Amino acid sequence: MNQILSSAALAATPLILAAMGGLINRRGGIVNIALEGKMLLGAVFAVLVSASTGSWVLGMVAAGVAGLVGGAVFTFCVTRLGANEILAGLGFNTLAAGLIGYALKDRGTYDPSGISVPPQLHLPLIADIPVLGPIVSDKDPVTYLTWLLVPLLAWALVRTRAGLRLRAAGASQDVAHALGLRGLAIRDASTLVAGLLAGLGGGQLALALVGLFNTGMVAGRGFIAMAAFYFGRARPLPTAIGCALFALFDAIQIRLQQDGVPTQLVSTIPYLVVVGVLAFAALSARRPAKEATA
Repeated sequence: MNQILSSAALAATPLILAAMGGLINRRGGIVNIALEGKMLLGAVFAVLVSASTGSWVLGMVAAGVAGLVGGAVFTFCVTRLGANEILAGLGFNTLAAGLIGYALKDRGTYDPSGISVPPQLHLPLIADIPVLGPIVSDKDPVTYLTWLLVPLLAWALVRTRAGLRLRAAGASQDVAHALGLRGLAIRDASTLVAGLLAGLGGGQLALALVGLFNTGMVAGRGFIAMAAFYFGRARPLPTAIGCALFALFDAIQIRLQQDGVPTQLVSTIPYLVVVGVLAFAALSARRPAKEATA
């Protein structure tokens, strides 16, 4: 059980990063379907730069920059060219996967020598605490910073001027204009931040969890991140809980595979959980509406 909890805590990090980015973008008024492609870009550039420089920090910086550039391309298509955000996102995901596949010459896996991975930080006093120890101790620095990001973002959305402007721009372009806000610029900024965080999520996935790049490694995590912030109704803490829930069932299905349960059966468990959670969230949202009209 301790191993499952530890694996789940680590696996939740890329999901939380991407989900926080998508949440910010959603608060700004854009549904970012392109999180998957940005995570993929972040993963491949993290491995490339980490192996080239011998520094996992530079690898993570490269991952964030790759996601940021991807965010710039996406927001230009949506806010400046007027493309449909859903179609633009799906197109971006396909383009990113295609370009990476072409660069790798369809090898699928990129595993250069000399990859530097983030260190695991052992916390002596906390590590010995039952249940809490395996979850909190022996994680990489990116994971700890991600945990700090969740309450910080929750505070920023409510208590800072930037957060209030973001929410106003996302609520209505007319309201933003009436308040003298540059709605398109705010939406652009939210998309760039979403790209940055999704790229960091892909980088953490490649360096801290896997230690190499594979074209199928993101495996729908960008869409799971979307499901998480819809489950959390674009609130940071419930969104992070949704990510942790998926990561827990993902760790459980991996353990079941190791115990000999057929892969074809157990690999569907995390996605069934996502469907169930979204259905529960939808029913919970409908109940107050029915009560209000009763």
